Order: sequence, then C-alpha cells, then structure tokens
Amino acid sequence: MTTRSSAAGYWIGFGVVLALLAVAPLVLPEFWRRFVTEILVWGLLAMSSDILIGYTGMVSFGHSAFFGLGMYGAAAALLTVRPPNLWLAIVYGLVGAGLVAVFVAYFSTRLRDIYFAITTLVFSQIFYVIIFTWTEVTGGENGLTFRQPPFAIPGLVSVPFTPVTLHWFILGVVVVSYVVLRRIMQSPFGKVLQAIRENEPRTRAIGYHVERYKIVAVMLSGLFAGLAGVLYAVQNKFTAPDFVFFLISGEVVIFNVMGGMGTLVGPVAGAAFFLVLREGLSRFWTEYYLIPVGLIFTAMVIFMPQGLLGFLKRRLNQ
Repeated sequence: MTTRSSAAGYWIGFGVVLALLAVAPLVLPEFWRRFVTEILVWGLLAMSSDILIGYTGMVSFGHSAFFGLGMYGAAAALLTVRPPNLWLAIVYGLVGAGLVAVFVAYFSTRLRDIYFAITTLVFSQIFYVIIFTWTEVTGGENGLTFRQPPFAIPGLVSVPFTPVTLHWFILGVVVVSYVVLRRIMQSPFGKVLQAIRENEPRTRAIGYHVERYKIVAVMLSGLFAGLAGVLYAVQNKFTAPDFVFFLISGEVVIFNVMGGMGTLVGPVAGAAFFLVLREGLSRFWTEYYLIPVGLIFTAMVIFMPQGLLGFLKRRLNQ
C-alpha cells in the first residue's frame, strides 16, 4: 500500500468516524448520548498524555493534576463571574492547568524514566491533598457545583446548551485539538521530541537542549489536559478532588497502552474501548468487574503490544 493511498484511507476512516460521532446524539438514548460525550472528554485527556508517553517517551502520572486544576479553574470562573461565561471558564482552566504544568515541568524534567514518573505522581498527590483539605475554597471532599454556562458569542448569540449541542461543541473542541496536536507532532519540534524518545543522549549530543524541549512538552500536554478538565466540568456542572487523585492518571496510561501510543488518535480509541468495556462488564459483575477488565488488558499487552490502532494497521496491510 502506497503512502498516498494509506493517507487517503486514514482520512476517509477519520471522516466516517467523525460523521458517526456527530450523528450519535441524535439517535442514542439519553444515557449513551451522555456516555459518548464523556468518552470524547477522556479521549482528549488521553491524547494530551500521548504527547509525553508516546512521542517523548516520558510516562506521566501527574495528568490528574492538570485535569483537576482545569476543572477547578473553570469552576472558579463560573462561580465568581455573573452571568457564567464559557470562554472565561476555558481561560481560567487553561491558566490553572498551565501554571501547574510549568511548576511540575521545571522540577520533573530534570529526571528520567521511573524517576520522572514518580515525581509527577508525587506532585499530583500534593495538589490532591491541597484541594481535599482547603475546604473553604475547594469545597473539600464535597467538591463544587455550579451552573452550566451558555454558548455565547458576544454581540451575536447566547443560547443554553442542550445535550446534543454540548456534544457537538465538545466534539468540535476535540477534533480541533487533534488537528493542532497532529500538526505540532509532525513539525520539527515534534520530530525532536521523537528523537528524545528514541535516543536522548544522542539528541543532546547533536546540540538540542533536551530539557527545554521536555519542559515545553509537559506544558503543552498540561494545557490540553486542562482543556479536557474544563469540558468535563462544563458537562457535569461539578468538580471534586477525586479527579485530581493519581488513579485518574493511571487510567490515562491504560488508555494509551490499549489504543496505541504515539498516534494521538490511538489513545482516544483506547479510552473508548476501556470505558465501554468497563461499563458493559460492570452490568454483569457489579463488584468484580475489574477482574475481567484486568485480564483483558493483560492479554492485550501480551498479544497486541502496539495497541488497537497498531493491530488494525497490521491487519489492513496484510
């Protein structure tokens, strides 16, 4: 299969999936409509993590902090500004996640491999404890609730979200984020990140300031994770410290492994597969559903190490 035909097939498949996602809220029952919208949010979070895991070779357990601070940043805007403003919530969320990403990046990127992963985990737990105990500001374990902002373009239109229009808005944000990240990863900057992943000492030896590239990668990853947090907060109209707990970061790593690292779209597929699998099995095994989920994940790691997307590519190229 030639490169041109392969690219054409990819974009055709992408267009088909995009069309199905656009039509989904019009035909699905209420529960599944909301579920598909949440999958898009978790897919964006997984995509942001892929910048580090798949492209830079840095396993991060700190994405729950970026995700959670994006949620709390949005909550701060929606609770303090009247009337609630969607765009201000996005700005607050990105600023909150971005500041945390700068702080984490400055210290963690000085370390490599497991030491980097553990450092990001420690930082996520620090922010979790702060949010959990700072009850006067964050609401503590009860979290915060707020009104959902309308979709507004100043001077032109202001309409409240419906489940369908909110789904389309989130779908649009995720697609634009994917296109932007894909372009960045195909740029010279993205190529340097991949060089760091493959051979960091050699990348440093040929003159690249590896630490600076890592810092920018963490900041970029944190911003898009924060954006996912904003979308989740807007959809569910609440935020809680559970979303800053490191287990969220662990699930994001699983999304990447299941879907296929270093592809951007693979982690989204991994998030969808994992969440649908967990939802389906939990209906049959209420208490023990994680056992079959764990067995399936283990089997995929052994027999499909490249993830769902890598497996699909191999099958299509046979």
